Amino acid sequence: MHVQKIGDIEIRKVSEIDSLEFEPNWLFPTVDLDFVKEQRSWLGPHLIEPTELKLYLSFHSYVVKTRHHTILVDTCNGNHKQRPSMPSWSNLQTPYIENLAAIGIRPEDIDYVMCTHLHTDHVGWNTRLEDGRWVPTFPRAKYIFSRVEYDHLLKLHQSNPEMPVNRGSFVDSVLPIVEHGQATFVEMDHSFEHELGKDVWLSPAVGHTAGHVLVHIGHEHGEHAVMTGDVIHHPIQFVDPSLANAADFDAKLAHEARFGVMSRYADTSTKLLTAHFPSPTAGRIVSHGDAFRFAFDKE
Repeated sequence: MHVQKIGDIEIRKVSEIDSLEFEPNWLFPTVDLDFVKEQRSWLGPHLIEPTELKLYLSFHSYVVKTRHHTILVDTCNGNHKQRPSMPSWSNLQTPYIENLAAIGIRPEDIDYVMCTHLHTDHVGWNTRLEDGRWVPTFPRAKYIFSRVEYDHLLKLHQSNPEMPVNRGSFVDSVLPIVEHGQATFVEMDHSFEHELGKDVWLSPAVGHTAGHVLVHIGHEHGEHAVMTGDVIHHPIQFVDPSLANAADFDAKLAHEARFGVMSRYADTSTKLLTAHFPSPTAGRIVSHGDAFRFAFDKE
């Protein structure tokens, strides 16, 4: 994805995994394979594997540079994390830190880490392994967590400490941030006006998780971008917004959040910066009959 400019703010994508294939019914348990076949013509082979119909997702972060701050949004899976319930995310050895360095960013340059939600593949690089302990990867950063999201997961963890909450990521990628005093808990409609100016704010998008948020950059009535997290996983959902993801906390609320984003920003200038679309990743929503399509940016 080329550099996005929203006013005087610059946004760059940093990749961890460019493309990973998933069985359609693993991602969306109710999806019909004939429906998947029908979408190949507009989505193409980099999003739907032509023969076996597997769906491709990407795992990446966004670096947001304002005049005075550097913000990292969502931190992918991380290295050395043990995820026995998800082998393709387990014990990874990716050059994520090197990919940050390639755009001139060192871990100590990050002022804020913002997580749209606290699922495994959005918090992994919050921490890194150092002398057998999980420590914050970004030593100067404030880590912004939705209070509702964190409290929900903390309650699950406290009720059964042996249960690997979010495949174990709550213990190895979230709690160490709290223990090091770098976590800041905010409401889902938080504005960062006093810290970052008026151009960065959160809004609730509950459903995929209990405290999922959207991250907004710019102004809704001017230049504007939305980082959607897991409100939308794959562009096939624009054709059928009711497609629920297997990991949705509340499928009904997730559908409402997804359809809300699509209907609100369809045919507008708002740019969507998606969490799991392979390159070119960014684009705009356009109306298409009774549903929608995603108009990808040119490479």
